[in-house]
Amino acid sequence: MAIVLGPNRYGKAETRLVRVHRDGETYGLVDFNVSVALSGDLAATHQTGDNSGVLPTDTMKNTVYAFAKQHGAGEPEAFALLLARHFVKTQGQVDSAKVSIESYAWDRLGPHSFQKRGDYTRTTVVTVSREATQVVSGISGLVLLNTTASEFHGFVKDRYTTLPESTDRILATAVDAKWRHLTDDADWGSSFQGALDAMTGAFVNTYSYSLQQTLLSMGTMVLTNRPELAEIRLALPNKHHYLVDLSPFGLENDNEVFIAGDRPYGLIEGTVTRDDAAPASAEWYL
Repeated sequence: MAIVLGPNRYGKAETRLVRVHRDGETYGLVDFNVSVALSGDLAATHQTGDNSGVLPTDTMKNTVYAFAKQHGAGEPEAFALLLARHFVKTQGQVDSAKVSIESYAWDRLGPHSFQKRGDYTRTTVVTVSREATQVVSGISGLVLLNTTASEFHGFVKDRYTTLPESTDRILATAVDAKWRHLTDDADWGSSFQGALDAMTGAFVNTYSYSLQQTLLSMGTMVLTNRPELAEIRLALPNKHHYLVDLSPFGLENDNEVFIAGDRPYGLIEGTVTRDDAAPASAEWYL
C-alpha cells in the first residue's frame, strides 16, 4: 500500500479591505473580506519542504491591497475575477485560483457619511483554472418572517412525535443561498439585486405548507427571473416560534404571543437547477 498526497491548496484567508473611492465631492465605500486559495503543482513543498513553487500568502494579501488601489473595487464578482485571473496568469505552477469575497453593505447618509447595514452579507466565490471560469454569487444571514400564510400538518407520526399539527403558524428563516452563473461577464450588481428580489418575493407570495415548498418556490423564482443563472442552492433553517401558554393567567392566546426559539432548529436544504445547464467546473458548497 502506498500513501500519496491528495488534493490540496493554500492561500491567505480573510484579508480585510476597505476601499474609499474619492470621485468628486461624493465618496464611495467598499468593504470586503477577501480569501485567496491556490492549487496546482505544489507537491514538493509538502514532500520535501521545497518552497521554490510557493507564492507567499503575504504576497497574496499585498496583491489584494495593490489591486484595490490600481483597479478600484466595485462589484465583488469583478474584483474576484481580476485577482483569480492574475494568479493563474502569473504563476506557472498554479492550475486554479479560488477567490472568495464577503461584501458588507453600507447605506449612504451623506456625501461622505455611511451607516453599516446589518441585514445580510453578500458573498462571491470565483474559481479560475486554465480550462474554465466559474462565478458563484450568494447571500448569507437574510432573515425573513411571515406572521401567517403558513401551515404544517399531515406529517409522519411515531411514538416519539409530540409536535401538534398547525394550520396557522409563523414561518421564519435566515437564508443562506448561492447561485452559479452561466457566464463570467454578467451585470453583477443587477443580477444580484434581481436574485435577491426574486427570493424575497417568492417568500412573501408563497402560501406555505412546508418550508421545503417555500425553498422550491424561492429557487424557481430566481431561475425564472434571472436567465443568466444555472442553478441555486439554498439552506433555510426553520426559526421556530412557539405559542406561549397563557391559560394559567386566564388568558387565551389566539396566535398572538410567541417564544422565539433559538436551538435546536430544523434545517431545510435543496438545489434548484435548469435541466439543460452545463455542470459546474469547480466544487461549490453552501
